[in-house]
Amino acid sequence: MESEVARAQEGLICRRQLAALGVNRHRVRAQLNAERWVARSSMVLSTTTGAPTRAQMRWLGVLHAGPRALLTDLSAAEVHGLQRWHRDEVTVLIPEDLVLDEPVEGIVYRRTRRHLPSMRSALSLPTMKLEPAVLHFAAYQRSPRTAQGVMAAVVQQGLTTPAALQEWIRRMKPLHKAPLLRTCLEEIAGGAGSLAEVDLARLCRTFGLAAPTRQARRRGSDGRLRYTDAEWRLSDGRTLVLEIDGGFHMEVEHWEDDIARERSLLTADRQAVRCTARELREDAACLAADLIRLGVPPRVVQRGA
Repeated sequence: MESEVARAQEGLICRRQLAALGVNRHRVRAQLNAERWVARSSMVLSTTTGAPTRAQMRWLGVLHAGPRALLTDLSAAEVHGLQRWHRDEVTVLIPEDLVLDEPVEGIVYRRTRRHLPSMRSALSLPTMKLEPAVLHFAAYQRSPRTAQGVMAAVVQQGLTTPAALQEWIRRMKPLHKAPLLRTCLEEIAGGAGSLAEVDLARLCRTFGLAAPTRQARRRGSDGRLRYTDAEWRLSDGRTLVLEIDGGFHMEVEHWEDDIARERSLLTADRQAVRCTARELREDAACLAADLIRLGVPPRVVQRGA
């Protein structure tokens, strides 16, 4: 029977579960002495040997802390499908009153007074739902950009919606950084699909520029369909394209691809300029002045807005 329980938990089982199954400490000791099982913590045993896998580390974190613990933050988001936000440590949320007998290597425990059962997902692995997990992560980041970046990532990757995240901000009240996160989600809902696009939306609002068309679909001279980062229709009928380069674009192979891509999209009535994500973030006034000089129209304020 214990093998079935362990199999459902990536080969891990805790002493509490073994006791409930009638497995006494003498049998446990025999399995450990025979090196068929391995103690992963004072509370959790593994029916497999060798270094624990990523999936086993997740189970180790929640099993060690008991039935009220939930995988949280980026560890939970990774289980829900978030990509390119990996962290080596596994993060587990536990009730404020829970006493842990020892730390577990590779596991970070966070305490909360929140009602955890209402945040639990339907997964067999005790995991927070995606929205409260990423909001909890974002709320405690020192860097506002990290907090906003994860909001953009989960929406851009199609894992949730700005509306769902806004609802969870309401449900988790009070929440650190709530005003910042609400504003970010409003900008994402307005069409910003990345943190750079969030920055561009703020630049336009701050300096009174018309909002651009984002991710416009264009066919290049080679016949391939491509998407531009931002476009404005100018007063003379021409189109100004702004391409935003992040660190990814600075790698030689991507840099050359981007140049070829940009060239294929240019026509007599469509010109392109480039900026870096850093300029958007740290030198917005200079970039805005350049865009105005190039003919980007002012924002039209609706009467009553």
